[in-house]
Amino acid sequence: MIKKYFAPFAGIILSVALFAGCSKAKADVEIANFTPPQKGEKIGVITVKDFGTIKVKLFPEYAPKGVENFEGLADMNYYDELIFHRVIKNFMIQGGDPKGNGTGGNSIWGKEFDLEPSEHLYHFTGAVAYAHAASGGNGSQFYIVSSLDSSLTDEGINDILKQKGTTLPKNVIEKYKEVGGQPYLDGDYTVFGQVFEGQDVVDKIAKVETDENDKPVNQVMIQSIEIVDYEG
Repeated sequence: MIKKYFAPFAGIILSVALFAGCSKAKADVEIANFTPPQKGEKIGVITVKDFGTIKVKLFPEYAPKGVENFEGLADMNYYDELIFHRVIKNFMIQGGDPKGNGTGGNSIWGKEFDLEPSEHLYHFTGAVAYAHAASGGNGSQFYIVSSLDSSLTDEGINDILKQKGTTLPKNVIEKYKEVGGQPYLDGDYTVFGQVFEGQDVVDKIAKVETDENDKPVNQVMIQSIEIVDYEG
């Protein structure tokens, strides 16, 4: 059976009905997303043809398999000349499929690997995470959360959490209000990186013209993904 790897459709998030009241928040947690990389640390450098460079901090301490897979595929030049095949404004850009249609891709182990949700990593703007098949396993496809045109509010976030039937720590909710993102995705996908330079490139890609399948009308190609030592 053909498996399509995906992040949930943006319309689910953007069209959540409004309800009164709010969810009880969990205790505050340490948020790792915006921890700056240290000199000598491994980072991901995504070069997108005609758009620019996106630099990603990786989190092997929270997503060891996810980072190992991304680094391994990058070192194999697996991602070179693949495309961002699914782009949704105010949501995310998705790539890493050698078939270019959302149905392909393998991990370095040749099979899917388990999700690695973490209480320290969230789907804030700039988060890098794995798309996965309906079976729930990770492969090679990843997505980057793009910026929103409008700010998230307490009411909007709480309504999203009500629909999902979950809660978030108060400091995470406050961070979503500050930087934006997609809280609906938290807990269901493996966040393994965070853009620390080049979010403007992500957002430029997120605004390209797409067809009825959310595929860019004009190809957006990943020229290369390299794993390099951060120079500071």
